[in-house]
Amino acid sequence: MLKYLKPIEPLLIWLMRRYWRFSRGLTMGAQGVVIDDQDRVLLVRHGYRSGWHFPGGGVEKNETIHDALARELMEEVGVLLDRPAEFIGLFAQFKTFPSDHIALFVVRHWSRPIIPKPNAEIAEQAFFTADALPDGTTRGTRARLREIFDGAPPAHHW
Repeated sequence: MLKYLKPIEPLLIWLMRRYWRFSRGLTMGAQGVVIDDQDRVLLVRHGYRSGWHFPGGGVEKNETIHDALARELMEEVGVLLDRPAEFIGLFAQFKTFPSDHIALFVVRHWSRPIIPKPNAEIAEQAFFTADALPDGTTRGTRARLREIFDGAPPAHHW
């Protein structure tokens, strides 16, 4: 989190959620669990909210979740899909925002022609093993990794 944004983080999130609530009846996001050849997972730390998360973002008007995933991965972390990502599931995230859903994909076949520099949206990005996640990795991110790597029963809520 950028230090100057930390004091106003709750206000920024509240404002963004209000905008999305009025501009969309239902919000849909697409996130990718990008796994490298060493079984490490790519996580991002945003500049506008706390914690480590999978890269991804909102599905825009007239955009499929597959197109949104490809766009967000390229924009945020420079990942280009070499093959279609594997759909894992659709998760409700109602605790943070009513009617919010996340489509989650596993991305194993990818290339990385660029690595974007840190910016206001993505402050940091790095690969981690599932058993050595950084402090601040969100509960939902940890739960999804247990489902993918350890065979934990899938949840319906993030």
